[in-house]
Amino acid sequence: MQSKKIHDVVANEFGQVNDYIVSQLRSDIPLIEQIGYYIISNGGKRLRPLLVLLAARASADLDSDKLEKAIKMATVIEFIHTSTLLHDDVVDESDMRRGKKTANEEWGNAPSVLVGDFLYTRAFQLMVNIRSMECMSILAETTNIIAEGEVQQLINCGDPDTTEESYLKVIQYKTAKLFEGAALCGAVIADAAPHYQTALQQYGMYVGTAFQLIDDVMDYTSTAEEMGKSVGDDLSEGKPTLPLIFTMKNGTKEAAVRVRQAILTGGLDHLDKIIADVQACGAIEFTQQRAQQQADLAIESIAILPESDYKNALITIAKTSVNRRA
Repeated sequence: MQSKKIHDVVANEFGQVNDYIVSQLRSDIPLIEQIGYYIISNGGKRLRPLLVLLAARASADLDSDKLEKAIKMATVIEFIHTSTLLHDDVVDESDMRRGKKTANEEWGNAPSVLVGDFLYTRAFQLMVNIRSMECMSILAETTNIIAEGEVQQLINCGDPDTTEESYLKVIQYKTAKLFEGAALCGAVIADAAPHYQTALQQYGMYVGTAFQLIDDVMDYTSTAEEMGKSVGDDLSEGKPTLPLIFTMKNGTKEAAVRVRQAILTGGLDHLDKIIADVQACGAIEFTQQRAQQQADLAIESIAILPESDYKNALITIAKTSVNRRA
């Protein structure tokens, strides 16, 4: 199955999710709608809501009531994700996302944070309407862990002694946890068998980890046009990602000193040299291998699911999470 056909498997449901997203952005406050539409419509793969739909379809037969709940849950996941993006861009002082100005660059920090709060609370309003206490429990824990991951990443910024274990914990909390919550909630909404729910929960964590590992690789291998953001963003913020951690440990002495200093100061004075250092010492290949291991585990975890186009789409997502440029 080709990557471009993944959405086709649930095209009708996905269209309903997009319509529902638009309907739930409505507010009596024009600025909320303006910023909400801007960030929601600003490209993006809608990968997390897609996982909700595919997990639900792959793990059980859906009646009309369960399908409606899956569509609402996919919207919940997208709103939570979007709210974290709005907050992240403020914390990171980012000025570009998906090739366009960030909301904080366009409107300022305060409106971005507050609209992020609106989307986050709207997500929980929708969860109440779904009437699944289990999903509410899952996403209450998920959002709390995401917040912990954000704080730990903030602590790690500027710390060149951050370990690979600490880095992995951050990306599992900050990024992969929402993938996990999306896949698990899809299975729960579908009332899937417990062992299917566990399989999809594991799948989400593995895929989310692989996705973020490759995101961190792309900061040193892709152009700004491909990524939709500035090259070297992580380095400019002093984030010790795995390619940098590996370079400090396995690169030349000069490379280790350059990377260490860049993390300490959060500067881009030697960006070109550091990109060359990262590429020369095998850090890219090492990180890609780590991502591939996670993708393989994701595919292995859903082997127990019955064969279907939905399962095949999940497998394709795992594979393309590693083999992508954007």
